[in-house]
Amino acid sequence: MNVDFEYDDELSGNGPKWYQRTWSGILTKTKDKKPTPDGLWERCKRCKEVAPTKEWILNRYVCPSCRFHERIGSLEYFDILFDENNYTEINANLSSADPLKFNDSAPYSDRLIVAKKKTGLTDAVRTGHGTIDSQPLMIACMDFSFIGGSMGSVVGEKISRAIDNCLQTGTPFLMISKSGGARMMEAAYSLMQMAKTSAKLALLHRAGIPYISLLTNPTTGGVTASFAMLGDFNIAEPESLIGFAGPRVIRETIGRDLPKDFQSAEFLLDHGFLDFIVNRNELKQKISGLLHVIWSLKNTK
Repeated sequence: MNVDFEYDDELSGNGPKWYQRTWSGILTKTKDKKPTPDGLWERCKRCKEVAPTKEWILNRYVCPSCRFHERIGSLEYFDILFDENNYTEINANLSSADPLKFNDSAPYSDRLIVAKKKTGLTDAVRTGHGTIDSQPLMIACMDFSFIGGSMGSVVGEKISRAIDNCLQTGTPFLMISKSGGARMMEAAYSLMQMAKTSAKLALLHRAGIPYISLLTNPTTGGVTASFAMLGDFNIAEPESLIGFAGPRVIRETIGRDLPKDFQSAEFLLDHGFLDFIVNRNELKQKISGLLHVIWSLKNTK
């Protein structure tokens, strides 16, 4: 007898309604499942629980069951943080060139075209300024959907220009990092952004303007080695992967097993690399309160 499905006790009583258990203990397929319209439900990538999309959005893309933080983009973060989602985007039209005429499995110029069409972005970071609980704030937020959030020359330039704006206006700066690291298709041009952004942040520090760095999942490579870890306060979302090289590379290099939860936000907090971890539902309140405390301390000096 040909059996299409293996018997599973967990499915026998609580399984989906489009399956039924036969007398022999074998699951047989009945009617085809009716397609669910897109946009009505979301499934958690970790616990697989399903929740209405409306509830998912209201909960800031955090699973109501297991509190897993789904990866989101710059527009979602702007909506969470800026008052009434009211902000002014700057340098929106900056776009990467292909100075090295790089070509691996596909030309870099073609990859850029595909990424732009797929995401609607011009590169892997969006910058804008507005207010958070009536306090002025500049935000630069990376988008992992654009070539893995990799840092190229435009990413470094947009962050640098955002910092310049902060220097001119005295506006605090929030950097939301989400990146696979430096963009290899730009080689040294990409690596130069580490020095450029770090130098700009040094000017921001000298001017006494607050800089908060929020590290999200994942923050790796040259981004971690530069602006992501240079905040006056370095904070992170729960369970974010944060590191320079990947765990496999480190394990092969040092020849030993790595500690449990190595490179997680919680591990880094325990070892002093982060100031605190904040749930996304509390993000606006925490950042607003932190800015208020910073300005209060500066005004008392």
